[in-house]
Parts: sequence; structure tokens; C-alpha cells
Amino acid sequence: MLAHMIYSSELSPGQWIDELALCQQMGISRTPLREALKVLASDGLVELVPRKGAFVKTISLEDLDEIFPIMAMLEGYCAQLSAEKATREDLRCLQALHGNLEQHAAGANIPHYYEDNTRFHDALKRIARNSWLEQITLDLSRVIHLARHQQLIVKGRLEESLEEHRRIIEAIEAGDADRARKVMHVHLMNQYRALKESITKELNNGVDQQAY
Repeated sequence: MLAHMIYSSELSPGQWIDELALCQQMGISRTPLREALKVLASDGLVELVPRKGAFVKTISLEDLDEIFPIMAMLEGYCAQLSAEKATREDLRCLQALHGNLEQHAAGANIPHYYEDNTRFHDALKRIARNSWLEQITLDLSRVIHLARHQQLIVKGRLEESLEEHRRIIEAIEAGDADRARKVMHVHLMNQYRALKESITKELNNGVDQQAY
């Protein structure tokens, strides 16, 4: 539940986590809550600060610079393996998820698009059928999810993301592993570019407001 609250922005990046209020809201004692916070801290979603408490992790530009090139390489390999291993049932699953993305984009429903976008990428990880690769990419994805939805706010990014998914599916359907890897790598690096643009703009707006 705590992870969902963070991913849905119910708990915002940088926000102090009010343990007492959460215990009352969830109907639990502080002991299981603190254990959950330790797990989230190990996953990179929460920061535990001595004598101050727990805070939702904030993703910096430096974090993006370090994480995204690695994710682009790893998810590119996922797409490559998926093109080599995908069954007809796997392809139907991807097509169904992509159909949902098309509907969400048509209705400009970014929250639902984001949710099914995550399912789409998770499906590719499963189709790759490499448990070590899946675990590593999922661990990194948990951190990126803290900010990933911001890239869809950038003008034109939603349509661009949708077109990139089309190309990924086309490559996998054709069994073209090299093309699938390259298209996925481009897709992740475009997310990286859009996220940096969004976060930089937000930081600049904050500076302007302080100056005002």
C-alpha cells in the first residue's frame, strides 16, 4: 500500500512520511510500518534520515544521468530476447496492452496510460524469460517510477511514446531481435530526454518563484 501511495503521488517526492497518521489510516502499529519503510528504503523509494524520520525519495538529474543509460541497455536486451522468444500468446498480450495505450492516448488519460505503460514494459521483461535480467530491471524500474510519469507531460511526448511502442511491437512480431533492441534503446533514451526537460523546467520555475 505504501509503494502504491508513492507511485500514485499520494505521497510526493521529498515529502516527510507521517508515521502516526499512516498507522491510523492503515489500522496498524508502528512496528510493521517501520519494517515496510525499511524495505522501501532498500528499494530506493524512501530515505531514512536519523532523528528526522522517513522521506519519499526525490529523483535528481544526477540520478537520471546514472540510471537511464543502464536501463536503456538492459531493456533493449529485454526487447531483443522477447523478439527471439515471443509466442503467439505473448504477442496477443502485448497487442492487448498496446490497444489499451492507444485508447488512453486518444482520451489524453495520462494516469491510465502510465499504468498500462508499466504493464507493457513488465510484460516484455517476462517474455524475455531471463529471471536475472527481469529482477535487475524491475529493481531499477522501482526508482525510475518515482519520476517516469513526468516525461508524459512534455508536449508531444505522449504521441511519441505511443509510436515507439508500435515500432517495438512490429520488431518483435517480425522476430527482428536487433531492431527490437535498438528501438527500445531509443525509447528509453527519449524518456530520459523528456524527463530531464520536465525536471529542469520545474527546477527553473521554482527558482523564478523564489526570485519573485
